[in-house]
Amino acid sequence: MDFQAPDFAPANSEIFLLIMICVVMLADLFLGEKSRKLPFFLSLLALAGSALLTFMNFSEAPVLTFSGMFIDDILSDTLKLMIYPTVALVLIYSRSYLGARGLIRGEFFSLALFATLGMMVMVSASHLITLYLGLELLSLSLYAMVSLQRDSVIATEAATKFFVLGSLASGFLLYGMSMLYGATGSLHLVEMAGVIRSGVPDRAVLVVGLVFIVAGLSFKLSAVPFHMWAPDVYQGAPTAVTLFIGSAPKLAAFGFIMRLLVEGLGDMVADWQGMLVLLAVASMAVGNIAAIAQTNIKRMLAYSTISHMGFVLLGFVAAGVDGYSASMFYVSAYVLMTLGAFGVIMLLSREGFEADAISDFKGLNQRNPWLALIMMFVMLSMAGIPPMIGFYAKLSVLQAALAAGYLWVVVAAVMLSLIGAFYYLRIIKFMYFDESESVHPIKFASEVRLLISMNGLAVILLGMFPQMLMNFSLSAVLSGQ
Repeated sequence: MDFQAPDFAPANSEIFLLIMICVVMLADLFLGEKSRKLPFFLSLLALAGSALLTFMNFSEAPVLTFSGMFIDDILSDTLKLMIYPTVALVLIYSRSYLGARGLIRGEFFSLALFATLGMMVMVSASHLITLYLGLELLSLSLYAMVSLQRDSVIATEAATKFFVLGSLASGFLLYGMSMLYGATGSLHLVEMAGVIRSGVPDRAVLVVGLVFIVAGLSFKLSAVPFHMWAPDVYQGAPTAVTLFIGSAPKLAAFGFIMRLLVEGLGDMVADWQGMLVLLAVASMAVGNIAAIAQTNIKRMLAYSTISHMGFVLLGFVAAGVDGYSASMFYVSAYVLMTLGAFGVIMLLSREGFEADAISDFKGLNQRNPWLALIMMFVMLSMAGIPPMIGFYAKLSVLQAALAAGYLWVVVAAVMLSLIGAFYYLRIIKFMYFDESESVHPIKFASEVRLLISMNGLAVILLGMFPQMLMNFSLSAVLSGQ
């Protein structure tokens, strides 16, 4: 049989990024201490080049390659075009923070780009093996990034917990995938969906495999009861790494769920819908209530993330185009808010000082009114107060769940959001009504000032004019169905 070379064009951006990762590592190896700026700029160049290639390959018709294991469609391209600027912002926000701690090394940028490559593979996967490879590439990179600060006991402890629990979750996913393969006889998502639709497979085996799949996905989303790693990792990791973990991987996780649950297991919606309802409500309850007691802002934002992921799952509970697009809009809004919140935290940090206590925000308005205003926008948005983007994100998800008949879930979500508003408003109270405990000036580069300002303004402007992003999400979800 003649061998046919696969079409590499749909994976041009992944191939280019992999080449650039090698260039970054070689540049760091040969230049060493001579130039710490080069890996940073090469990383930004890699992201810009990948974005350009993705944009050039953007097409409405899905294209399969590598024996049907890789797909290039609107959903994958849209998520990639959201991942690139997110990672770029993380790198730019993190530059001075990493430099002050001696972490601005090639390893950080190489791992960040490897993690980005893993995310790209995840959102373009049309095969269980491709999904798993992308997930593991992302996960292993994140484990190493958390432990980069080797002289920090708390960072090492966080990395160990992350690795052990992450390995357990990966085992759940792998076991669930093996059961799906045993029941359907295929690893291709489309073929698997066709076999399930025919009603041939053993239903009991499929449901047991689905339970393991949902458990593994819940860990990656930090949903209750698989959330145990999030507060410790968020607190223990360097803030730059925490920002990375809390932003771009959530976009990839959304793509992962769309590929696996919606495309591959869409005909089992009645089975996974009930599981996601429990996970969503439990995540919103635990996240919002536990966050109230926190004194460390990174730990508070970890519990906040848990509650936000409950809302993301709520869109999937609605199990329709409106629900999925609302979830994608919510993930996009969450990433924007996370970038703003952790960006401000890193700007307040300085050499030898981590601004990770909530009390560090006291009197911020006296020290830097513009930074306090941006943080206020972000906190109001996370609380879901209009006209911020967080309000419209929550409203769209709740409307989808209500249309699907989940009235009690919507009522519970609204009540828990009211509870959660307390700890966000507490930050605003500290910034505007308490006396500052620090006299140190807040210094940051002009490009960071511009980007953090755009970040904060986007939170309010996209909340006032959300239709463009919602249409963007809707068209991406329709292509992925």
